[in-house]
Amino acid sequence: MATLLYRLGRLSYRRRRLTLAVWLVALALIGVGAATLSGPTTGAFSIPGTESQRAMEVLAAKFGDGSENATAKVVFTAPGGGTLTGATEKSAVEAAVAALAKVPQVAAVADPFTAKTISSDARTAYATVTYSVGVTEVTDAGRAALFAAGDTAESAGLGVEYSGESTQAADGGHSSEAIGIVIAALVLVITFGSLIAAGLPLLTAMIGVGLGMGGIQIATGFFDLSSSTSALATMLGLAVGIDYALFLVSRFRHELALGHDGEEAAGRAAGTAGSAVVFAGLTVVIALAALSVTGIPFLTAMGLAAAGTVTGAVVITLTFVPAVLGFAGRRVMPKKVKPSSAVPFGERWARNVLRYRWVALVVALGLIVTAAVPVFHLKLALPDDSTASVTSTQRKAYDQLAAGFGAGFNGPLIVVATGSSDSFGAAKQAIAKLTDVVLVTEPVVDQAGDTAMLTVIPKSAPTSEATKDLVKAIRALPLPVAVTGTTAVNIDVSDKLTAALIPYLAIVVGLAFVLLTLVFRSLLVPLKATIGFLLSVVAAFGALTWVFQEGHLAGLFGVESTGPLVSIMPIFLIGILFGLAMDYEVFLVTRTREEFVHGAAPNDAIISGMRHGARVVTAAALIMMSVFAGFILADDTIIKSLGFALAFGVAVDAFLVRMTIVPAVLSLMGRSAWWLPAWLDRLLPNVDVEGEGLARHLAAAPREEDRELLPAA
Repeated sequence: MATLLYRLGRLSYRRRRLTLAVWLVALALIGVGAATLSGPTTGAFSIPGTESQRAMEVLAAKFGDGSENATAKVVFTAPGGGTLTGATEKSAVEAAVAALAKVPQVAAVADPFTAKTISSDARTAYATVTYSVGVTEVTDAGRAALFAAGDTAESAGLGVEYSGESTQAADGGHSSEAIGIVIAALVLVITFGSLIAAGLPLLTAMIGVGLGMGGIQIATGFFDLSSSTSALATMLGLAVGIDYALFLVSRFRHELALGHDGEEAAGRAAGTAGSAVVFAGLTVVIALAALSVTGIPFLTAMGLAAAGTVTGAVVITLTFVPAVLGFAGRRVMPKKVKPSSAVPFGERWARNVLRYRWVALVVALGLIVTAAVPVFHLKLALPDDSTASVTSTQRKAYDQLAAGFGAGFNGPLIVVATGSSDSFGAAKQAIAKLTDVVLVTEPVVDQAGDTAMLTVIPKSAPTSEATKDLVKAIRALPLPVAVTGTTAVNIDVSDKLTAALIPYLAIVVGLAFVLLTLVFRSLLVPLKATIGFLLSVVAAFGALTWVFQEGHLAGLFGVESTGPLVSIMPIFLIGILFGLAMDYEVFLVTRTREEFVHGAAPNDAIISGMRHGARVVTAAALIMMSVFAGFILADDTIIKSLGFALAFGVAVDAFLVRMTIVPAVLSLMGRSAWWLPAWLDRLLPNVDVEGEGLARHLAAAPREEDRELLPAA
């Protein structure tokens, strides 16, 4: 592989104008496709085959497909000690309802006084707005008209708030990405000491993200993708795109410093650092694509979309970066060269870790365990309006409805019963006797008379354990009933995600061990690396629980609402952190193995590996942390918490695990760290990530013969 990438790097450098033109054409074509073929995204979560989803399908078949139409609630509250039944207040509500009925795309509005949707104290009421279109088809103009019509009631001093997915506009801000890019640029300038060298990784990363976003936009025209898909792909695309280009540019500069010309330096950089980039990218792609084993469609789609963006970042690094380096030439070198007598940061760090290896190991493990302790209190759920910003109209409406009608009002359960009128009545009576039930409505029977729909209002909030227990209790009744509704769907999705977590973790951990065994030709090094990955994961989970669930330092990170963590978080965090952890492991330990194989003592090999890799890995980690931390400013709960968890996880993995625990453990294991049974050594293919085969070939071949590695012009 190293020889092939060597050829590719030299070819891209030599044919840089053609390479650049090909990428620009690809970018233009994908841009045109995104503009003409894109479709809407969705914020809904569903899993085919669950009881709640099957019940939804029964409702659609028996009662029509009106459930696909968008709905919204307009919540009216009386000020002070007043009520909504006063003449002025009632008139204001009725006028607002009349105005709401005239809003574009609105099919019907239920008057609170007619529908009796007024709280017992007459201080809170809501009007249900039904659209003639689906959620994704509600226009910004229609949404603005809805707010304008409802707000007319404010003239009478009433409070007006709105809830429902149709009231939420798509997040079009890019401040999160911008902040991460700015910090990444500063890190690159400090690392390279050259504006041109610093700009190349940023340029390639943004092109990769542009291609990935265009591809996702095209995919939305053919598949249902989550509204969080683009943000996740952007987050990963920026991070790995910058890091992969950073590794290649750094190696290119190293080869130039050794006296090679630009084309040769590009080839050697692609054959060595490029091989590590391919392996690192492959681990991320496999981990993300492996999300398909969960059997959860929206998770599979998000994973494949992000994997596609990472794949693009790898291909761009191997072709576009050498081409751009051809235009930049030696201008990527720093203007000021440090004296050769200066001891590199990585060497100083490694010598201190090895000198106090037991202390370093205990301190690092102690910090990780401390961060991981809150994970024992981890709770998972899917986001709803209760987790929205406290300043948002959706959160205000949620709280007002809970105060006026009870905590369970925001999470009604829909029970689908089959049979006859007698069985429908029996179902109502049985459900009404269960604990945590406030109200069970009269059965609504379909035209055939064999299916009925009952609405159950719990006492507890939608994400509470009591509501989950109620759903289980209804399903356990010896009656032909099924439970659905948003709350039940969310419970089923969370349960499915939790059940898929252990198998997915087993796949990822097993994959890590196999891949690292291939790369390092050792059993103990992969075992150590896999355990280190698990330490990073539990530390990230613990910190996430401590801040986003328990609320510690919530204000510092802009967390306005705490509660159970998003159910998809563990699987995503495991998949992404796995790939990133393998990046650092490969870039640091491959050089250590190379030195050991060439005869260096174990500790000397460790110091050499850290001398050459620590600075670049430190810069890469700081860049990833910056990009991920920028997403903490996002409004989306999933993206905000994922950005925090990844930033924290990368910090733990890079600085505590890879740069502290790994050298300390390798030093303690000595030569046994690289032991591999002879029979297994014969069976394993040689993937040559560190480019040993290429180095031997180039050392033995005259310069003219090197040219033969290139394809014919």
